[in-house]
Amino acid sequence: MTRASTEWNTSSYHQVSAPQTNWGLRVLARLPLEGHERAIDAGCGSGRLTAALAERLPRGHVVALDRSWNMPQEARAQLRPFFGARVSFVQAALPAVPMAGWADVLFSTATLHWVLNHPALFAHVCAALRPGGRLHAQCGGGPNLREARALAEQVMARAPFAECFVGWPGPWNFASADETAARLTAAGFVEVATDLEAAPTTLASEGDYRAFVTTVIFHPHLDRLPDALRAPFIDEVTGLNLTATRPLS
Repeated sequence: MTRASTEWNTSSYHQVSAPQTNWGLRVLARLPLEGHERAIDAGCGSGRLTAALAERLPRGHVVALDRSWNMPQEARAQLRPFFGARVSFVQAALPAVPMAGWADVLFSTATLHWVLNHPALFAHVCAALRPGGRLHAQCGGGPNLREARALAEQVMARAPFAECFVGWPGPWNFASADETAARLTAAGFVEVATDLEAAPTTLASEGDYRAFVTTVIFHPHLDRLPDALRAPFIDEVTGLNLTATRPLS
């Protein structure tokens, strides 16, 4: 049983994506830029990091790319008043990057682990870059979401959810640093550097955690479930199993 994929809730994502934004700002701070480069933000989401990238390229141009249809629309609404034509918006599903030989930099955070075919991804990224161009990215790797994934696997194997996940490979590719370095080299990159870093995240409340996992982490899982099972699934994977008895009088 498979439901058609639903779009992201852009307004909710914009509100709950502070962890991704904070990770991305640290990654962006390590990226040397002169201010004139042409850059692709692959997996732009609602545009929070695209804005930070565009601010560092006052004489350059940024393409905000996302597989979703409504994320670039949200990003356009957020960014056009401030950056005008210096930012363009493209809907494209990685591993495709439909700008051969255009970019000086492809920047990406919290995105590439959503692409299952990394060899194809890195080949397309390499083709999108000009000679000497750089890929500067952060994504989930190795043991990322280990506890949440283990709990989700248990829930997905139980009734009434199990039939919705038969044969599903899952939405993520959490590769190791060594695997990624080898794939980048095979795709034609040189001066490759990859590493894993811990990025623990604490949210303020149970409600914030529920909103985060509903909007971001388990969004693809919910796509596979009928509406009536979505809230129960989130209850299970967040550990919020509630029981109550109505008073007799």
